[in-house]
Amino acid sequence: MTNREQEILTLLKTNPMISQNALADALHITRSSVAVHITNLMKKGYILGKGYILKSERYVCVIGGSNVDIQGSPRDTLIPRDSNIGDVKISLGGVGRNIAENLQRLGVETSLISVVGDDAYGQKILEESRLIGLNMMDTLVLHGAMSSVYLCILDDRKDMALAVSSMDIYDSMTVNFIKSKRHVIENAALCILDTNVPADVLEYVLSTFRSTPFFLDPVSTGKSKKVADLIGRFHTIKPNRLEAEILSGVAIQNDGDLQRAADVFHEKGVAQVFISLGRDGVFCSTPDGHEHIKAPDVAIVNATGAGDAFMAALALGYLRDMDAFQSARLGSAAAAIALAHENTINPTMSADNLFNKAKELGLC
Repeated sequence: MTNREQEILTLLKTNPMISQNALADALHITRSSVAVHITNLMKKGYILGKGYILKSERYVCVIGGSNVDIQGSPRDTLIPRDSNIGDVKISLGGVGRNIAENLQRLGVETSLISVVGDDAYGQKILEESRLIGLNMMDTLVLHGAMSSVYLCILDDRKDMALAVSSMDIYDSMTVNFIKSKRHVIENAALCILDTNVPADVLEYVLSTFRSTPFFLDPVSTGKSKKVADLIGRFHTIKPNRLEAEILSGVAIQNDGDLQRAADVFHEKGVAQVFISLGRDGVFCSTPDGHEHIKAPDVAIVNATGAGDAFMAALALGYLRDMDAFQSARLGSAAAAIALAHENTINPTMSADNLFNKAKELGLC
């Protein structure tokens, strides 16, 4: 960092809303010179995004989906091909956004790169993020576009019975757009990707930022195919059983099959594998060992956000230098917190509550 850049940073810390003209007057230089220094500070990662948001600590970058969730649940046994009496609620969702919100609630500075429309849903996503301190300043806002919608039907056990997603808006996340976010990605302590992101963008990010650790949430069996040839570029992956079968080519029937699938991933370069098994817990594997961690016995109010909470806890564990097995237990505690609330994201999620829950459940 140059002396002039340090002077500008000092002024920005005192007044983050200061204009470039005011900076120029204070330093007795031209406004155009200030603009050049600001650009350089952004490239070096000292300023994150628009509005002079300064880098104050390690942060996580999440690139993925932000959408509105419409969720229906029956009051009795779900009857297919019939109109079921039940309840419908609308909330904010998207795998990337959910992970990012959980991280922010866990006290981790988080920057979310996504795409939303300028409709009421998109404005709601941006406003709610602002209220919890989640940085979405680098999210693409498309004028005249409708934000993505995820429609989910739960069964009488509160597990997903089926879902429909309308997410064409993510095709607008182009490689050129992501190139403009280079400073956000390469300065992150880690970057979490979900496969709502277009395939060419995923390939560009994974090929370009080789020094950034990447975590993967495959999202679904169909979308996971986007990363089948790129899986070795991830540090950590969290597929479910079906996604793991597709990505590894191994049919999974038992723990031996789980290990064979994990070995395929390790041979390609993946350091940590977490295969989520729903009510059967999670299979955790590294090149040095593996463990099947059973799911804690907790009452399920809503199962839709458990995986997103699990991934956020994995990221927290990585930032705190926990090993994979410690992180998996922390993830199980986060999933338990998520399962206990009707919202996709439990508003009581915090680092203190997470570690207390892990102790309560005997996970640490």
